[in-house]
Amino acid sequence: QVQLVESGGGSVQTGGSLRLSCAASGYGPGSYYMGWFRQAPGKEREGVAVIDAVGRASYTDSVKGRFTISRDNAANTLYLQMHSLKPEDTAMYLCAATRVPGLLTATMSDASHVRRLNSWGQGTQVTVSS
Repeated sequence: QVQLVESGGGSVQTGGSLRLSCAASGYGPGSYYMGWFRQAPGKEREGVAVIDAVGRASYTDSVKGRFTISRDNAANTLYLQMHSLKPEDTAMYLCAATRVPGLLTATMSDASHVRRLNSWGQGTQVTVSS
């Protein structure tokens, strides 16, 4: 099973930027779909951005134009560049990985699919103050 370790979170003011990283290890050959999720206190975990092995990305509407997901397959690392941060972006950010085609994309429109994911990092906290 893949191991995922996130880093890069922190506290910023509204309009600030952060870059999150997720280092992956422990998986065998084959493609992994990877994505970023977030969970605020008292709220469900939601998909933020997902990417396939060749770099095709999808974003939730609230972050389009502000966040960019990318991956470095050689370094086994997933990134999330976040600009123009808003207080409503405050959450624990977690990365996830799966070999199931279409599953991460499905989570972007239907949160009930999130429970089907079983490879998660420990998360990194992002706090945006007004």
